[in-house]
Amino acid sequence: MSTHHNMPPVLSLLMLFGTLWSYGEAMSREEKQKFRNQVVEMFDHAYQNYMDHAYPADELMPLTCRGRVRGLEPSRGDVDDALGKFSLTLIDTLDTLVLLNKTTEFEAAVRRVLSDVRLDNDIVVSVFETNIRVLGGLLGGHSMAVMLKDGGQNMQWYQDELLHMAKDLGLRLLPAFNTSSGLPYPRINLKHGVRGPETRTGTETDTCTACAGTMILEFAALSRFTGDPVFEDHARRALDFLWEKRQRNSNLVGTTINIHSGEWVRRDSGVGAGIDSYYEYLLKAYILLGDDRFLQRFNIHYASIMKYISQPPLLLDVHIHKPLLPARTWMDSLLAFFPGLQVLKGDIRPAIETHEMLYQVTKKHNFLPEAFTTDFRVHWAQHPLRPEFAESTYFLYKATGDPYYLEAGRTILDNLNRFARVPCGFAAMKDVRTGSHEDRMDSFFLAEMFKYLFLLFAEAEDIPFDVEDYVFTTEAHLLPLSLSTAPNASSIPSNKTSDEELDDSNFDWTCPNTRLLFPDPAFPRSLREPIRSAVDKSCPRPAPYREPGMGRPPLRAQDFMANNPEHLELLRRMGVSLIHLKDGRVQLVQHATQAVSAVAAEDGVRFMQEMMELSSQQQKEQLPPRAIQIVSHPFFGRVVLTAGPAQFGTDLSKSSTGVRGFVTVAEPYSGCSEITNAEYVQGHIALLQRGQCMFAEKARNIQKAGAIGGIVIDDNEGSSSDTAPLFQMAGDGRSTDDITLPLLFLFHKEGNILLEALKEYREVEVLLSDKARDRGADVQEEEEDCQTEATTPTSFEPDSQSQMSTEELDESAPEEVTPAQEEVSPAAEVIKEEEEKALDPQAETARPKEERDSETTEEPRGDTDSSSQSVDELLADWREDLEAFKQMEKDEL
Repeated sequence: MSTHHNMPPVLSLLMLFGTLWSYGEAMSREEKQKFRNQVVEMFDHAYQNYMDHAYPADELMPLTCRGRVRGLEPSRGDVDDALGKFSLTLIDTLDTLVLLNKTTEFEAAVRRVLSDVRLDNDIVVSVFETNIRVLGGLLGGHSMAVMLKDGGQNMQWYQDELLHMAKDLGLRLLPAFNTSSGLPYPRINLKHGVRGPETRTGTETDTCTACAGTMILEFAALSRFTGDPVFEDHARRALDFLWEKRQRNSNLVGTTINIHSGEWVRRDSGVGAGIDSYYEYLLKAYILLGDDRFLQRFNIHYASIMKYISQPPLLLDVHIHKPLLPARTWMDSLLAFFPGLQVLKGDIRPAIETHEMLYQVTKKHNFLPEAFTTDFRVHWAQHPLRPEFAESTYFLYKATGDPYYLEAGRTILDNLNRFARVPCGFAAMKDVRTGSHEDRMDSFFLAEMFKYLFLLFAEAEDIPFDVEDYVFTTEAHLLPLSLSTAPNASSIPSNKTSDEELDDSNFDWTCPNTRLLFPDPAFPRSLREPIRSAVDKSCPRPAPYREPGMGRPPLRAQDFMANNPEHLELLRRMGVSLIHLKDGRVQLVQHATQAVSAVAAEDGVRFMQEMMELSSQQQKEQLPPRAIQIVSHPFFGRVVLTAGPAQFGTDLSKSSTGVRGFVTVAEPYSGCSEITNAEYVQGHIALLQRGQCMFAEKARNIQKAGAIGGIVIDDNEGSSSDTAPLFQMAGDGRSTDDITLPLLFLFHKEGNILLEALKEYREVEVLLSDKARDRGADVQEEEEDCQTEATTPTSFEPDSQSQMSTEELDESAPEEVTPAQEEVSPAAEVIKEEEEKALDPQAETARPKEERDSETTEEPRGDTDSSSQSVDELLADWREDLEAFKQMEKDEL
């Protein structure tokens, strides 16, 4: 236990909450033990496959059963900056091995790290990722080794070797801080440091707030373990600079900052990607180091978050200069850590509410999508096995003892086993709607997911040490609280920036009174019920309420024309204003208070709902990706590949069973002339190579040979749905009604997984469908339909106070701009065989179709619009979303 002068609220809070109250069916010790054993078995499956098939590579590729070595695989852009050829997954997993009582494996793993891992590779890595995963992993491993050695049983040979490696790495990261602001460069070369363009470093101008503000725990621990203050000094200086640059009126920080000037580059502020762990580290730095300034800053920020960003159960981004102005209409999955942080803060009520919303979204889509809209639909469909929801579940259980959170943990376990488990580990979800996989198992899955799930189901005697003696880093590495008593030999006094922040009235020193928080055991359930029904009712939604005797609104959405003065006057009367955007589109915002009467305001609400439904209708006309599931031995439905659909042939979304059959390579492989091995193709699903003729021609040739389906595999080596957007295969310009079989498209990498399986097992059976099945999943059909419906949760009223100006929209939130009517003609966004450009598979979910403040964006109707402009706009929108997504990947992976 820490001994500094103020006991951290967190620790006393958790002790107070222990098993404060318990409501609902308690889980028996036997059941908890069963799930705990299941966690260990799943960990073994992931870890053993990494060691058998990937080590010493940084990560396991669970679909192709091999290691991901940077430079040998097609680049995934910024995501790959986490990989430094330093056996990342092994280092990230060290302290997980100890927590799961695998001391023998831990000892072997430490010896491996010491003999095999090099930290001086000539490679450019992310400073942030390397700090939280590798430096944190080495320090967590060192903490565990010392703890075991002190116990007298294991690791008696250990002489701080991991700590020496950590210091070596810390010194390699230090040059990144050599900027005028003290904020670190986002990337560094492990061998050469920051050397300018020739090493791809030193040229960046921007970094994310989390990237610069998530160094203090690891760097301060390194300083206190080694007695060298230089690391802690640099991390404190970066935090001081971020605090200085906060927006003084709102006390919020932006997402991206210029590391030289300190200007905010992205002024949107939330608690998810780009900022998340900055807030986490302020509170945890106070816990670990006992420095009151960190708690003061955290509390000032937290008050602003709760004032502007928290709209229970939602957490929505706002603009730092105008914090009443929403910056986007969707939430990213990284904010799922926030309820856990609220538990540490002692603010349990909003933690329960936000966690419940996240739990319902998880139940609706099996996993938290990377981003989801305010009405709980998919915005970005990926799920890279992120652990943040499990983390919050553990902290809420720890604080409340409510068995409800054990059930949530069980849901996480079930979904991982049903949907993500593959023969060679666990694969990230490429698309939570289809159930398809990505060839990816990030190191954080082993570092964090299994720690939190094990702790959730563990009894005190199952854990080899007292977790209360440690603080968890953002990567769940364990740093001992005893470091707070180590001398802080800091050579630079931290800036005391203003008298205001030293005023005790500005923040909370005490834990909340638990008796007042939970006057009766049913209280948490009463918080959860309305949220559950809000998420449930968002699909399907009842017809809009109509007042008795009221007719239709005076203007129907489908009739609206932005250049018709009469229409504009009708809108004005309904309180709907129209904003012209720079790109020629218009945005509609409703302020109910500006309507000429209550009835007109009702009409305005109905008009906006119609507009949203119209947008949704057009959204549905675009075909979402399809799934190719390998169902034969040894895959048994565990491997699912993302496939592009065709605009002709069987529509798999209308088939309840999909098409199942064994695969055969067609001859000729191009499928561009009569099939010569028809006796093998008959009754089978034919594999074809892209190119040389139209897709429809291939389909006709294999159909004539008796095939029941076809899969076209890209001939462009290295292409992958990880790095290229999917597209729909177009017809050949004439009627394709004669094609009655389904045809799907795979990029080269996914196609190769199928071809390799065929080579190895000769008989490979696949299921072509709109959504993976046969893994024990019993997804309701209504729910599937629901996911592309535009819906408005009944418990969230449109915000009549909202104000949105074009300037903010263009500057900080381009991703909101929602092309709706006439956005693309059906033929314009599909690809014919001879065209090489592609459109995003996510185009159909990437644009939120309505906003919580009842906004929608329309394209002007009339003669000015042409389909070529529409395609350009769609591509521009896709690029904007991709930029935001890349930024998010960069921010915390």
